[in-house]
Amino acid sequence: MKRYPMRKSSVPPSKRKPCLPMAARTLPTKLFGWDTAVSLPIIAGMRITWQVCVLFAVGISLLFRKPSSHKRIELLGSILPHRKIDIMQNTNTLNHPNFPGAHNIGRFQLPNGITVLAYSNMYSKSLTITGMLSSGGAWDPPDKTGTAHFTASMLLRGNANNNFQEIHEKLESVGASLTFSAGTKNTWFNGRSLVKDFPMLLALIFDSLTAPTFPEAYINRLRNQFLTGLIIRDQDTQEKASLEYDRALFGHHPYGIPVDGYPETIKNIQLEDLIRHHKTYSPQDALIAIAGALPLEQIEELVTSQFEAWDTVSPTSEPVFPEIHAPTQSIRIHVPIEGKSQSEIQLGTLGPARTSPDYYPAYLGNHVLGQFGLYGRIGKSVRNKEGLAYYAYSSLNALPETGSWEFNAGVNPQNVEKTIVLIVDEIKNYLERPVTKEELSDSQTHLIGRLPMSLESNAGIASALLSIERFDLGLDYFQSYADRILKITPEEILSVSNAYLDPEKLVIISAGANADHDH
Repeated sequence: MKRYPMRKSSVPPSKRKPCLPMAARTLPTKLFGWDTAVSLPIIAGMRITWQVCVLFAVGISLLFRKPSSHKRIELLGSILPHRKIDIMQNTNTLNHPNFPGAHNIGRFQLPNGITVLAYSNMYSKSLTITGMLSSGGAWDPPDKTGTAHFTASMLLRGNANNNFQEIHEKLESVGASLTFSAGTKNTWFNGRSLVKDFPMLLALIFDSLTAPTFPEAYINRLRNQFLTGLIIRDQDTQEKASLEYDRALFGHHPYGIPVDGYPETIKNIQLEDLIRHHKTYSPQDALIAIAGALPLEQIEELVTSQFEAWDTVSPTSEPVFPEIHAPTQSIRIHVPIEGKSQSEIQLGTLGPARTSPDYYPAYLGNHVLGQFGLYGRIGKSVRNKEGLAYYAYSSLNALPETGSWEFNAGVNPQNVEKTIVLIVDEIKNYLERPVTKEELSDSQTHLIGRLPMSLESNAGIASALLSIERFDLGLDYFQSYADRILKITPEEILSVSNAYLDPEKLVIISAGANADHDH
């Protein structure tokens, strides 16, 4: 039998108590209540008294014995009470005095129209800032799609007070970070720094938003990077399926047009286009959220002193968008991408807006349908039972004025049609009868229990604060969240789901090899 090296004890032999040597290996051990031996890990170099070993073995055997499921939950709750599933305990967490709420979230508005939400987290040593402007890809000319994305990407290439090198030396020398990005209707920024460097970070954000220089040397360099990225995008099954899905569902609405543009439109964008788009940036209706290790009064003072100098200008009027309508019949499109061993499926239809009263019932229903555990009913049917997909799930993409209820799967090209039929059948079954009480309870417990986890970091808190203001959810959103989730009934979920999902009126997209479908 192979001998394993042991760590020499510092206790003299004469004073050592009887013990069991433990080596770095696993030993088959028969535990009480089990029919067969199980392998337990043995930790290298540790010397444990026989009393401890007996207690350890008894504890493990009690924990993993084979009683009925409900007795096992009671047993786990009695041995490990901190792991007992308890909705009320999660609700109490959301109502803890230190949890973000109306009593400790600061909200103020600058004269130029910027609204700021802040939360003081003195347990941290850093701060996170996130924000958004009312300007994005929807403002792009049709022949220059990608201008908003291009403009946002140029903001850190130079401003009136710092060139490219100076900007990145300031950030990297103190371990801070700052990014800008563009969406369909908004331009976003995210930053993080230690407390002592936060004034510097605020100054960089302000200078980048108000006085970018758009150095021409970086315009051509960035254009080449974008063109390379678009070539890569055209070979990505997930990207192509998503692009075609958005185009088919949203049509000529900006939600149906990629923010990063197309090769032919990126080539059209020049310096004057970036300057023109930058003029759509305005403090009016801008939102900023901050979380971290500063008192609320000091956060307000720093933000006000930095951003009040941003002159209020008449914001560019928001473009007129075409109306969005749900499909009146199913649309089937295949995007051929040869040489791919996996195909992507994306199907769905319009969903509720984030501010709609239908959102929470649909949110819970979607959790049952394609999220809970290993992706809910969809994952259980398509992946676990039939083995047709590498992944299969559903998601609810809620936007300010509408949304998209989506179903995705990654499959072998030979299984595309089988998988589509299976997903549609699962949707039909879901729409025929209410979700079970057990499914609803599991999803409610999970959604309530994971909310505190999403707020463990400054970044999570700042992001949540921004959503609270953006969607007018109220400063007591976290405290009222559990009640909103718990009051939803299976019948309400069924009614709302049937109002949006129609198995006969879906946008169905696949992207990958072996295409025999009309494009």
